[in-house]
Amino acid sequence: MASKSWIVTAALCFFLGALGVHRFYVGKIGTGVLQLVTIGGLGIWVLIDFFMILVGKFTDKEGRPLAK
Repeated sequence: MASKSWIVTAALCFFLGALGVHRFYVGKIGTGVLQLVTIGGLGIWVLIDFFMILVGKFTDKEGRPLAK
């Protein structure tokens, strides 16, 4: 399985983060559903994820870093 794109993940988080779309994209289905029903943890969870993506600490379901 190929690594997920850093830029696509960042864009999904920025535009659709409250729906957890970026987490579905990287294969984290369970936490994606949680973000969906909590509206991104009332926005806080989305901000943390976006920051983690920008600094390169966000990983896919298998723990692999996102492709730059």
